Amino acid sequence: MTTLMILIFVIGYLAITLEHNIHINKTATALLTGVLCWAVYALNASDVHIVSEQLSHHLGDIAEIVFFLLGAMTIVELVDAHDGFAIITQKIKTQDIKTLMWLVAILTFFMSAVLDNLTTAIVMVSLLRKILVSSETRKIMVGLVVIAANAGGAWSPLGDVTTTMLWIGKQVSAMGVISQLLIPSMVSLIVPLLYLHFTLKPKGNVFSAKLENTMALPNAERNLMFAVGLGALLFVPIFKTVTHLPPYMGMLMGLGAVWLVSELIHKDKDEETKSKYSAVHALRKIDTPSILFFLGILVAIAALESTEQLHHFAEWMNQTLGNQDLIVFVIGIASSVIDNVPLVAASMGMYDLQAFPTDSKLWEFMAYCAGTGGSMLIIGSAAGVAVMGMEKIDFMWYFKKISFVALLGYVAGALVYLSLYSFTH
Repeated sequence: MTTLMILIFVIGYLAITLEHNIHINKTATALLTGVLCWAVYALNASDVHIVSEQLSHHLGDIAEIVFFLLGAMTIVELVDAHDGFAIITQKIKTQDIKTLMWLVAILTFFMSAVLDNLTTAIVMVSLLRKILVSSETRKIMVGLVVIAANAGGAWSPLGDVTTTMLWIGKQVSAMGVISQLLIPSMVSLIVPLLYLHFTLKPKGNVFSAKLENTMALPNAERNLMFAVGLGALLFVPIFKTVTHLPPYMGMLMGLGAVWLVSELIHKDKDEETKSKYSAVHALRKIDTPSILFFLGILVAIAALESTEQLHHFAEWMNQTLGNQDLIVFVIGIASSVIDNVPLVAASMGMYDLQAFPTDSKLWEFMAYCAGTGGSMLIIGSAAGVAVMGMEKIDFMWYFKKISFVALLGYVAGALVYLSLYSFTH
């Protein structure tokens, strides 16, 4: 039974990794993998009721992540529909490419901590397409956006799906992950920035004509939705701290508040105009396949955890590699090839909270490595895959031009984290 489950999981994993080669959406593969793993487990179990109870237990934890992501994505889409992010992006008016590089990278780093790395990457690449003409320079800037978005997402419970998973699962606390990972994550961006600052040599004029204001909404409505949306996202960790309820409850409360405000400010407009700015429209636009992908892969991981396969794998890694820090470091590198969501989900099943309590070194280092490691290849993160499609960036181009720079940042940040941890503990 366990051999068949592992075989199904490995085949599913390979299909997810080779999504662009085999032309099968990874969501379909993840859903099939998850259900088939549980089906094999149930058909070979002596008591199917125990299997059902285990599935229900895991589904409760998985639902927390799914509803959190659903709420966060809808809030971001609502703010974007109201041109809220233009408040930030229109402040960039420099005509110096290296100044622009620093501004975009730092802005991306902090935006992705509040929004998420995927959304931030899309917003910033859209901005770069307006500022820079299509060129090698713009592609390098886009590569830097991927590094900055993933680095910014790693140190925030809202910024990266893997950090969110660890936060919801109580492996890390909001203040713990922020205080311990902010500096290492920043280093993982600063090192590539410094490298590119001295090596980037743009040819000719790469700037487009001046940006025009194309906003259809009054500034007051745009500013209000931006403030309410941002406030709703920032309120989530406060809500959790005060009420001790799961984070998804705070996110759903924030969604309700943003939804209410969007209804009130458009209540006197005609239905056709109002529909474009409604939460219903935003729900249609959110990346539902990604949410179902997380559901499928987490269900598959839960099946391996229930049959104790992950526990055995953890023991094998401990015996083979020995050093816990090295294991996590390797997991981070692997996340550039294999999706970091199942990697972190598997790690959460491999190590229990009794042996490694909240804010342990293992979990903090895991959040950093899984979050930033995906930058080393363009297929290693949701942000990378998104900009790959937007800018038609080739896998080998990214590997030649950006991978080494991202690796430098990854290693530097990891060394900084381990040094700081040794110093403070």
